[in-house]
Amino acid sequence: MEGGLSLAKITQISSGAWQVSLPFLGEDEIIGSYLLAGENELAIIDPGPGSMLEQLLASIRAAGFDPQDVTHILPTHVHLDHAGATGSLVRQLPKAQVYVHSKGAPHLSDTSKVIASASRIYGERMHMLWGEIESTPESRLHTIEGGDILKVAGRRLEVHYTPGHAVHHVIFFDAHSGELFAGDVAGVKLPGVDYVKPPTPPPDLDLEAWSDSISLIHSLRPDILYLGHFGAVKNISQHFGRLREKLSAWGDFVLEAMRKGKDEAEIIASLIEKTQPELQKIARDSHALQRYEIASNYAMTVQGYMRYWRKKHPERL
Repeated sequence: MEGGLSLAKITQISSGAWQVSLPFLGEDEIIGSYLLAGENELAIIDPGPGSMLEQLLASIRAAGFDPQDVTHILPTHVHLDHAGATGSLVRQLPKAQVYVHSKGAPHLSDTSKVIASASRIYGERMHMLWGEIESTPESRLHTIEGGDILKVAGRRLEVHYTPGHAVHHVIFFDAHSGELFAGDVAGVKLPGVDYVKPPTPPPDLDLEAWSDSISLIHSLRPDILYLGHFGAVKNISQHFGRLREKLSAWGDFVLEAMRKGKDEAEIIASLIEKTQPELQKIARDSHALQRYEIASNYAMTVQGYMRYWRKKHPERL
C-alpha cells in the first residue's frame, strides 16, 4: 500500500519493458499498461483509466523510475479503459508527449463528447469507474498513422493501423525483440484461463476490418503479443484462430436473434446462456466469469454486434 492506495502490480517482462496490472474494480490482471525505458526516455503504452492514475504513477515509482521523466504516452486506442488517464498524465508530467492515431486524436483533445456519451451509459458509476477524463492540449498531441516508425526508449516501434475493434486502433511492434503491443485487437484472454473472448463494443465494430488486422499481425510474425486484457500470448496462431472463430460465431448468433425479432435484453441473456458454460468449464472457477465480464461485458458485446449488422449489413436482417 502507498498512503492507503491499492497498488498496481508491475513485472519486468523483458529488457527495458514492464507490464503493469492496474487493479481495476479491485481485480488484478484485468487491465494492462506497459512501460518502456531506455536512452533516457520513458514511455507508457496504454495508460489506462483515470480512476487508476495514482496506481499507475505508483507502479512507475516502484519500478525505480520518476514519473516526471515520462516522455511518451502511446495509446493503442482511445477507449476509456486504455486511454482515459491520458489528459491527467499530460497535466502532471511536463515532458510527456502523446502519440495517437489521427482518428483518435480529436477524442483526446476535447473529451466533452466522450464524457457526455459515457455518462449516459454509466450514470452514477461514471466517476467510480473512469475517474477524471481531462482533455490533452493539442500542443502535446501528435497524430500517427500505419507505417510510421517511432523511436522510443531505445526501440524502433513500428506503428500498424489495426481497425476492427475501433477505427482509431493501432498496434506497436518491436521487430528487433519480436514484442507486439496489441491493445484490444487481439481480444481478451486472462492469465490462467485458456479462453479468448471477443471485445466488440459499439460504435466501431467492423468484422471485415478486424479480420484484415489479424492477418496483418500474422504477417509481422511476432514472437509474443501483449494484450490490454491481459498479458502475454505466445501461441499466436492458436490464439487468433480462437478469436476469429468467436468473432464470427457470436456475430452469427446475434444476427439470427435479430432476425427472430429478439430485443437487446433478450439477445444478451441468450448469448450469456449459450457461451458462459464453455468459459465456466474451461476456467473451473466462477470468479473467472466475473473477471471476463469486467474486461469485456456482454451488454456492450451485443450492442456492438447489433449496431454492426444494422449499419454495415442491413441487407442481412
